[in-house]
Amino acid sequence: MPELPEVETVKRELEKVVLGKKILEVSVYNPKVIRQPSPAQFKKGLAGVAIKNILRKGKMLILELSNGKALAIHLKMTGQLVYPGDGKKSRVSFRLSDGKTLDFNDQRLFAELRLLDDWHTLKFIQGLGPEPFVLSPEQFKKMLSAKKTKIKPLLMDQTFISGIGNLYAAEALFRARIHPARSALSLSDKEKELLLNQIKDTLREAIEHKGSSVDQYVQLSGRPGDYAKYHKVYGRVGKPCFICKTPIKRITLGGRGTYFCPKCQS
Repeated sequence: MPELPEVETVKRELEKVVLGKKILEVSVYNPKVIRQPSPAQFKKGLAGVAIKNILRKGKMLILELSNGKALAIHLKMTGQLVYPGDGKKSRVSFRLSDGKTLDFNDQRLFAELRLLDDWHTLKFIQGLGPEPFVLSPEQFKKMLSAKKTKIKPLLMDQTFISGIGNLYAAEALFRARIHPARSALSLSDKEKELLLNQIKDTLREAIEHKGSSVDQYVQLSGRPGDYAKYHKVYGRVGKPCFICKTPIKRITLGGRGTYFCPKCQS
């Protein structure tokens, strides 16, 4: 699933090419991805409106429109936004006033499009925890202080902290030398501060390299992100740790595959 760096990459690229342009026409090739309102109302509500602002909240994109409404886009597992699109894989296409098309692709039909009167009222948005970049060490320490939950699943809980998923939780924990199965309250204040710093650094580096294309994620241009080649543990089971040469292990935590170095993160 695209995480904060991937969605932030798409948001920044959208700002460069579609901001201020009008949506002239919406073509719906598979209505399943439109969660609200009805496909007919969705098309009608978007025709002729301009894209005024583009936001990212956690892993969700929000396009604020000139009619006061907002288009909320959650890419989920396999969602993609491609510009200019060719329509070949598109589930929904937006024809813009520059004569080009913004394609919304989703191979597995898990992604979600919503046209909202007020995006702030969306249950998903209201339930989001704070983003890593706005947290101070003191705030992060307090958040972890009473949590018995294992640290890796906790970092993936969007109601606790937003934007981090399986990939970047694993990478940040490796960089902080913390075993993913440790309980959050077992961490010392020094470990908590180090972990927050490593989360922020990992996310910044991933954004700089346009995200990680390990599944279906692509940049707005359709090209893959470049950060996968910098992964330290994710997807490297059996390969030697870059620090100690111990083979990287994979275990399951919270129903998700978790990669770590058994020596560096002991």
